[in-house]
Amino acid sequence: MKKNVIGECPICKHNLFVKTLKCEECGTEVSGEFQLSPFDYLTKEQMEFALVFIKNQGNIKGIEKTLNISYPTVKKNIEDLCKALGFSLESEETLSRDDVRKKLKNGEISFEEAEELLGGKL
Repeated sequence: MKKNVIGECPICKHNLFVKTLKCEECGTEVSGEFQLSPFDYLTKEQMEFALVFIKNQGNIKGIEKTLNISYPTVKKNIEDLCKALGFSLESEETLSRDDVRKKLKNGEISFEEAEELLGGKL
């Protein structure tokens, strides 16, 4: 049975790297230090959330329904996932009313998201 690559040392919690690659067909082996993708360093929960996010094409309502979680929980999971993948985030909580309106007008967020960001004061 094949296992998934793990990105974190189970003992000291530092990042791991791949040392050998092998072709199942011909047996060729390549040795060296190979870098894992950022996705290999995600926790199992973060990877499962990422797959649900992709399956729902980023639609927050769909993610809420699939995982049976609230809007704030979806947003928190997205933020955590982005941080784990190394993205720096603009905090939407600090957006002004005008910024939220612009995002809504440009279709970047839904009416419900805008309402949530503004605390129900649209």
